[in-house]
Amino acid sequence: MQAVRMRTWDARLIAEVGVTIALAGVLHMVKLWQMPQGGSITLGTMVPLFILALRRGPMVGLAAGALYGFFEGWILSGGKNFYHPVQVILDYPLAFGLTALAGFFPRWPAFGVMVGSVARYISHVISGVVFFAQYAPKGQPVLLYSLGYNAFYLGPDFLIAIVLTLLVWERLGKIQAARA
Repeated sequence: MQAVRMRTWDARLIAEVGVTIALAGVLHMVKLWQMPQGGSITLGTMVPLFILALRRGPMVGLAAGALYGFFEGWILSGGKNFYHPVQVILDYPLAFGLTALAGFFPRWPAFGVMVGSVARYISHVISGVVFFAQYAPKGQPVLLYSLGYNAFYLGPDFLIAIVLTLLVWERLGKIQAARA
């Protein structure tokens, strides 16, 4: 599917961003697994963000991802996972904003989703190393702990996101082809 890109923030694009954030929020509430110190496997929280980035490009995706990060951090979680301002930025607006990297690869959506997912993972790992070292078992390197902890829930979450994003992307391509 060819990406539909817009250069101006008109009412349609703003509405699409709003619907994307709302859909991601609803999908975030369907938790398949919850981790003890934060993080969860969901029913495709990132799918709407990836679809928007693939359709509208990385800048729109970045704005929507960062806004969704604020929404999840302050509204959905009630701010209960805030330890430091930099940690909040790494775990919420930056992590979800990085899903926008998928927007650079609309012709290869699986690759784009993988790039966006890995970038989000790296943001969470950095946060884990810097702000959550106290949870690492004694004697275990903090980096290895953070890599493992975040991979445990983000790996399955990313697999769900890749499968669902590709299914939706393929369907959107068929709809667009039928309209042409």
